[in-house]
Amino acid sequence: MISGERMETFLASLDTGNTPFLDQIEREALETNVPIIRTQTQGLLRFLLALHKPMSILEVGCAIGFSALLMSEYAPEGCKITTIEKYEKRIPVAKANFARAGKEETITLLEGDAADILKELTGPYDFIFMDAAKGQYIHFLPETLRLLAPGGLLVSDNVLQDGDILESRFAVERRNRTIHSRMREYLYELTHHEALQTVVLPIGDGVTVSCLRGV
Repeated sequence: MISGERMETFLASLDTGNTPFLDQIEREALETNVPIIRTQTQGLLRFLLALHKPMSILEVGCAIGFSALLMSEYAPEGCKITTIEKYEKRIPVAKANFARAGKEETITLLEGDAADILKELTGPYDFIFMDAAKGQYIHFLPETLRLLAPGGLLVSDNVLQDGDILESRFAVERRNRTIHSRMREYLYELTHHEALQTVVLPIGDGVTVSCLRGV
């Protein structure tokens, strides 16, 4: 496998980037230490949106709204996005960013715990982006699959945990062991679920792309 810092730098140099507004939101996130999706992951999302052309998107984990704004920019015209966030300090920032972009009619922010909100949604969604607390992915999966349309895509970010996923449970810091074991379980479920076709991509911090087989 071809990898390493030099290769990542080279690939980043080929990235066409986003709109000036998205670049501004990204700078603000970095200045305030808010984690957002990495450059390669942004490029993957742009590609998948162009290829799949979803008209309904669900995002689990909004933060300050960067990825929702990116998806709204590159999804087809008329696409509606629903995003979920429970961290109270980030919700008003996300709302302000949506207003700055004029996206209040396109993006709906649901406030609260995704574990509760997902059960109340009816869907279906053509595209679901999972970018919440990594230890909760496995718990969100049943409702996520219920909400995903046949032929729809489930994209999950941060699945390789900066390489820690490769390590033995006992080689990981004690405070991270629960997340480590749950993410391994999540990856197994995605790759062995009879209703899904999944690929694991070692880009960014690791991304899975799962397609729900049509019925």
